Amino acid sequence: MINDSSTSLKRLYQVGFGEGVSFVVLLGIAMPMKYFFRIPLAVEVVGMMHGVLFIAYVIALLNAKRANGLSAKVTAIAFLLSFLPFGTFFLEKYINKPN
Repeated sequence: MINDSSTSLKRLYQVGFGEGVSFVVLLGIAMPMKYFFRIPLAVEVVGMMHGVLFIAYVIALLNAKRANGLSAKVTAIAFLLSFLPFGTFFLEKYINKPN
């Protein structure tokens, strides 16, 4: 049987990585395309993907909190990392850090 707690953390790390990549692409590629090259479709497409991944990240985070008993502090910091470019790339290191 698959361990629910390890599965939920693995899913959180994977979704977090995807969310982080989409955020960097949104800020570093799509927004310059919109404002410098007048191609607003880039932000519409990447922005939608990032929004979906952000919602998936929040759901995965809440699921990992439930399955692994993450503290409110760790959960709040993991949530705040999603607002920083490259923030979710450090998620696994932060959660696995000894307290």
